Amino acid sequence: MKSMFLAIATFLALIVINPSIGIAQDESKLIPGNQLPSAEVSMLNANGASTTLKAASKENGLLVMFSCNTCPFVIKNETTTKKTMEFAIAHKVGMVIINSNQAKRNDEDSYQAMKKFAKEQGYTVPYLVDEGSKLADQFGANHTPEIFLFNNKGVLVYKGAMNDNPSNPESAKKNYIEDAINALVAGKEINPNTTKSIGCSIKRVVKDH
Repeated sequence: MKSMFLAIATFLALIVINPSIGIAQDESKLIPGNQLPSAEVSMLNANGASTTLKAASKENGLLVMFSCNTCPFVIKNETTTKKTMEFAIAHKVGMVIINSNQAKRNDEDSYQAMKKFAKEQGYTVPYLVDEGSKLADQFGANHTPEIFLFNNKGVLVYKGAMNDNPSNPESAKKNYIEDAINALVAGKEINPNTTKSIGCSIKRVVKDH
């Protein structure tokens, strides 16, 4: 018994010294260095057309944002989202906004509601329906808003939040996504390349087993 407790204590001590020891990476979540999934899967856009992530990519890469119509964090960050759209386009980075709230597809996040919301917000990038939350599952996305930046080879280079104060973006001191895009375009290392996304949970449909 003492030897078991000693082994556990040693393991915990090692984690304190090096948090990466013994902690398995959740393989369902994309991490920097992973490839863009489902690049050629067609998704319905709020403008009535359809597109793919590959088609939406530009010269310097692609920014994927998971979002929705009603999350308070999304609403608070709409000004930031619009600035991010403009910033990405100006830096030749494509952008799409993905709605994965399948559990609300017959309600606030219906296709008709998405069309209305995109028009009201003046979206200039595709606002896409993620049927069955399949793309969110492949990305390991859990929040709205949550972003993933890929380079022009389809490699993930940044994931997480747009800024360091999603609950009060006007008081944010760091704009993570603009810093990441600037570094990407300049060919520099992105630091940090991962931040914690904070927002509403993506509303998936619970599947019966």
